[in-house]
Amino acid sequence: MGSQIVAVGLRIRAFNPRFDAGYADRFSAIPVACISDAMNRLFAAGTSLRPVGKAIMCGPAVTVKVPPGDNLFAQKALTSAGPGCVLVIDAGHQLTNAIIGERLATIAVDRGIGGIIVNGAVRDTDALRALPIAIFAAGTTHRGPYKNGPGEINYPVAIEGMVIESGDLIVGDQDGFVCVAADDVAEVCIAAERKFEKEKQTLPIEGDKNWIDVKLAELGCVIPEKKL
Repeated sequence: MGSQIVAVGLRIRAFNPRFDAGYADRFSAIPVACISDAMNRLFAAGTSLRPVGKAIMCGPAVTVKVPPGDNLFAQKALTSAGPGCVLVIDAGHQLTNAIIGERLATIAVDRGIGGIIVNGAVRDTDALRALPIAIFAAGTTHRGPYKNGPGEINYPVAIEGMVIESGDLIVGDQDGFVCVAADDVAEVCIAAERKFEKEKQTLPIEGDKNWIDVKLAELGCVIPEKKL
């Protein structure tokens, strides 16, 4: 009997945790800006995806790829994802039909899902704002989704140039969200904690700004003498 052929674009992988769960607790105490700085500001995604209501989230990614306007595979992922996971749904940044609304978001809350990212549209925004779950989306619309497929679950997706794989760490706050590759979680955690600690110790005073004039001089900028 021959092996079953899995069609690209119509497949589901089991979720596989790829970093120690304790890192989620550590990252949840660090602002996203510090995490981004710890990765040398080179990795960013979803700048046009904004929080609908709550924004704080931290957990491993369950990735979902769906056709524009269709949420069949998003519903499947939602009903099978474990507590604390963040659903990352790539709907191609299409905003004509909503992928998530109040009903599915309420199910996510009941299941203990850690957050939802939709590279597409959502609806029922008043209700979503009132729910205790972070939801990021590219936009809103009143038009509902289709449920025909195809789709993929726990295969790589890309949102505005950032590749997100199943099991990567997603961290979000009001500044946005960032993905930390599972293989880099330990290294980035240490760097981000150091960055955050350094910022907390920096007093909000005028301080020494001589470096500004030095930098401007290096660029060839003429700086007028200070008047007494």
